[in-house]
Amino acid sequence: MVMTYIAKKCGVCFQPPSIILIYKEESEDKTRQRIMPVRNFSKFSDCRMAAEQLKNNPRHKAYLEGVSLHQLRKLYSLLKGHLAGESLAEGLKTFRQEETIDPEEDMNKLDDKELAKRKRIMDELFEKNRKKKDDPDFIYDIEVEFPQDEQLESCGWDVESGEEV
Repeated sequence: MVMTYIAKKCGVCFQPPSIILIYKEESEDKTRQRIMPVRNFSKFSDCRMAAEQLKNNPRHKAYLEGVSLHQLRKLYSLLKGHLAGESLAEGLKTFRQEETIDPEEDMNKLDDKELAKRKRIMDELFEKNRKKKDDPDFIYDIEVEFPQDEQLESCGWDVESGEEV
């Protein structure tokens, strides 16, 4: 018989460093707590890799099925900030800055690692907002009328080669 666990809350404890999961077993009505110690983690560790290792750990995998990798990364980021001397508020602010993209930023000037990070964030945001055929509010063919009140601007690149501006 395979046990199914339903994650209710997930958090981080700074002393001793650990990830705490509040969960229920599907067959029971009782809420339980699981403490997963964080070992070999420092202020220089990679939060993404640590989160993936915890989620794929055979001892914790069944319990963490309902916890997103993004949330685990956030918890590890808060722990990393704490180890570096940041307060909880500073750690949350840092995580938000790392996980958002500035639309005014020139991504041509980024190195490969930072560019890959920005692309990962954009892919995650796209998948989160994407409408799939199975979604209840999915509409196959959306037609939108745009207002024609304003003066249309013409650009050199959208003019046929035979026409002049």
